[in-house]
Amino acid sequence: MRILLATDGSSSARTAVDLVTGIDWPAGSTIRVVEVIETGAALFGGPWPAVAMFQADRIEAALREAAREPVEKARAQLSRPGLDVNAAVLRGRPASAIVDAAKNVRADLIVMGSRGHGTIESMLLGSVSAEVIDHASIPVLVARNPTIERVVLAWDGSDCARAAAGLLRNWPIFARSSVRVVSVADVEVPWWTGFPEAGSPETVPMYLEAAEASRRVHDTLAKEMSDELRAVGLNAVPERREGDAATEVIAAAQATNADLIVIGTHGRTGLSRLVLGSVARNVLHHATCSVLIAREPIERS
Repeated sequence: MRILLATDGSSSARTAVDLVTGIDWPAGSTIRVVEVIETGAALFGGPWPAVAMFQADRIEAALREAAREPVEKARAQLSRPGLDVNAAVLRGRPASAIVDAAKNVRADLIVMGSRGHGTIESMLLGSVSAEVIDHASIPVLVARNPTIERVVLAWDGSDCARAAAGLLRNWPIFARSSVRVVSVADVEVPWWTGFPEAGSPETVPMYLEAAEASRRVHDTLAKEMSDELRAVGLNAVPERREGDAATEVIAAAQATNADLIVIGTHGRTGLSRLVLGSVARNVLHHATCSVLIAREPIERS
């Protein structure tokens, strides 16, 4: 496997380093550790003071030198027989440079820390991890825990969920993980009943029938995927929940003290992805454990 690990020396980045250190990567895997130093006006967080015009090169050089310590420390921590570990300090916008670096080394996975400061702020202002997820064409692991022993798979049978399940099925790093396959049934009053009053007598039979049908579907979905994962040697169990998908996936992870949530998202970017990928985005912002987001492959015309 080829892994790109992005660090900046922060505590969340150190968690990402610890997580990558603890994973049993296949022999011959390559890990590239990078830290990105911003250039130009971004060095000062806004319009340049006049003095900065003459000091930018010196300030950037100092930052590059300071960045060498955490990347070299991470490289030393990760180094062990069977792994090719290298490190570099890059220049540019952090999210863009990370995505480009992953493309350049043909990475299978990007790992980085979480530095969000609350759901609303993160969604409005964006974070490096959220921007990387929006633009990377490969899975991104946002680290909040140092292990991946207990995993929750968010499963609804969609193509993007199947891409997430494929990581558990095909990546040997999950061979010793226990997986809880969580499928969330929507038991709200269905729109097609045509009745504005959810509690009216006319809607009750339709609502009960639709809710029970949804429960049966998601029971079957969770069981079938658990069976698929067990067939390749994973310890997997099904669980059906009811309610809001993101809320219930997070609740399942908390209830089982999960280390990691694995979830798929649509292969889109920009506003369409913000809407269509809202479950994955909400899980990313609200989960207290690590989140591995798999992208549904984009169909090319």
